[in-house]
Amino acid sequence: MYVVDAFTDELFKGNPAAVCLVKEWPQEQLMMNIAKGNRFSETAFAIRRDANHYDLRWFTPGGEIDLCGHATLATAFVIFQEAAPADNDTIIFQTKKSGQLVVTKKSDRYEMAFPSYDLKAIPVTAEMTAAFGVQPRAAYLGRDLLCVFENPETVIKETVIKMNPDQTKLAQLPGLLQNVTAKGQKYDCVSRSFAPKLAVPEDPVCGSGHCHIIPYWARKLGKNELVAYQASDRGGVLYCTYARNTTKLAGKSVLYSAGQLNLSEKS
Repeated sequence: MYVVDAFTDELFKGNPAAVCLVKEWPQEQLMMNIAKGNRFSETAFAIRRDANHYDLRWFTPGGEIDLCGHATLATAFVIFQEAAPADNDTIIFQTKKSGQLVVTKKSDRYEMAFPSYDLKAIPVTAEMTAAFGVQPRAAYLGRDLLCVFENPETVIKETVIKMNPDQTKLAQLPGLLQNVTAKGQKYDCVSRSFAPKLAVPEDPVCGSGHCHIIPYWARKLGKNELVAYQASDRGGVLYCTYARNTTKLAGKSVLYSAGQLNLSEKS
């Protein structure tokens, strides 16, 4: 099992993910237990089919999910470092619910193409304000909830950075995750992602969350190339390209540890 910090080139930054390269799928309960034991937001399991084709699944401490950006990035990083032929710059992942995902190595970055989520504008509610401690200006719903914090005169990115939401109230809001965002200064946008429904209070750098965030800001700012910052305690930078139905996310990764799991019941 490998532990990789994704969307960063510094240890203890970005989003940590565990990556397990296996020959066949372990029992689902075992994969769940491994994810719970790791206590990362996601643990990825991958099976090699040929030199650049792999099957991929992701587990949080709360269960299996249909898409995870940073754990996909981490898995590709491990494969490129440990298993891929030297002349191979593309890894193709087959997933259960998100179809085929392609990761391309471009110098020291790894670029992933994910489906963009359709965003439907929904009313800002008192429950949202109570959960976040401040009223969003706008709210949208795809797979996740996306709440935008800004007003016509002052961009309030500090609200996003300093936010300490009520996890119990967050879990009552719509969406699998709850993403918050504001326009940035050094970066095009600043965001955070919360996932209490998956037993993850905050996802340090959320790739799939940016498949909601980037479509919003690309249309808002009138540009398709954006640099996004996830303002968790660990922080992380995503280099993003919006192409309507597809959101490309690129970032760096660094290996934290590598080892073996001892799953013998007698140990």
